[in-house]
Amino acid sequence: MWKVLSSVLLGWSLGANNFANIFGTGVATGAIKYGTAIFLSVVFVLFGALLEGPKCMEIVGELSTLLTIEAFYCSLAAGITMTVLTYFAIPTSTSQAIIGAIVGAGILSGSADFSKLFKIIICWLVTPIGAIVLAYFLHRSLRYIMDKTITNITHLNYLYSTGIIVAGCYSAYSLGSNNVATVTGVYVGSGFLSAGMASLIGGLSIALGIITYGKKVMITVGKEIAPLDPFSALVTILATAFTLHIFTQIGVPVSSSQAIVGAVVGVGIVGGLRTVSAKVVTKITVGWFMTPLSAGILTVLFIKLLV
Repeated sequence: MWKVLSSVLLGWSLGANNFANIFGTGVATGAIKYGTAIFLSVVFVLFGALLEGPKCMEIVGELSTLLTIEAFYCSLAAGITMTVLTYFAIPTSTSQAIIGAIVGAGILSGSADFSKLFKIIICWLVTPIGAIVLAYFLHRSLRYIMDKTITNITHLNYLYSTGIIVAGCYSAYSLGSNNVATVTGVYVGSGFLSAGMASLIGGLSIALGIITYGKKVMITVGKEIAPLDPFSALVTILATAFTLHIFTQIGVPVSSSQAIVGAVVGVGIVGGLRTVSAKVVTKITVGWFMTPLSAGILTVLFIKLLV
């Protein structure tokens, strides 16, 4: 079982990096305490991983035919890439890291399925755009409804806080269901793990990352992209959760970081593009391009030198 340790590293880095996508905006706006956010995230990530995680395992396993040792180095390369970007507080994508690694290994062995890769890339492109559109219209419509129906500011603040907690739990569930395949899916494809066991190991690894190192990236997501009030935080979490869950049903693991950043930008557009930090968005976008490329190159080096 030592061969899954690289996936544990990858899951840890996913939890550490992507915890911000669940409750980052809620904690940053003071709607929920950090400790409460950790507890709820861990519980619902595990629920999502165990109940719906296998839905995205198939496409990861079919992207390339890998030996177990190649799967190990793919996960290791993706985990190292994610850990470095997390250290620099850049929200990034585990799905991009592992897919880049698998494609690197597949090119070496000549087994890469580029038709599957094309489908995944299309979904990656749609993810932030869809989240922007969804967040924009959610913000407009929910704001209109609330302004018309709730006039008591105390009731309104209570609704925001409760809504952020519920939406955050749903977002954690969606993260677990969609992204656990990026953690351990390579071992399902190689025949080393069953989908159920892969979901359990992946879910626990993500939970470990949330508990131990989830705070750093949260500041970037919650405060630096665009200023958010509690209502805007609620909208971004909802838009992210809906986006991820839709792709889970399609069976494609996508980037929760792309979804949350798209959602924050969508909310920022409502307040005018001046509120969106172009510098921070550019930094994050560069990270998205670097992630699959770095993981792919690192995988090729590992396999060339060590296999």
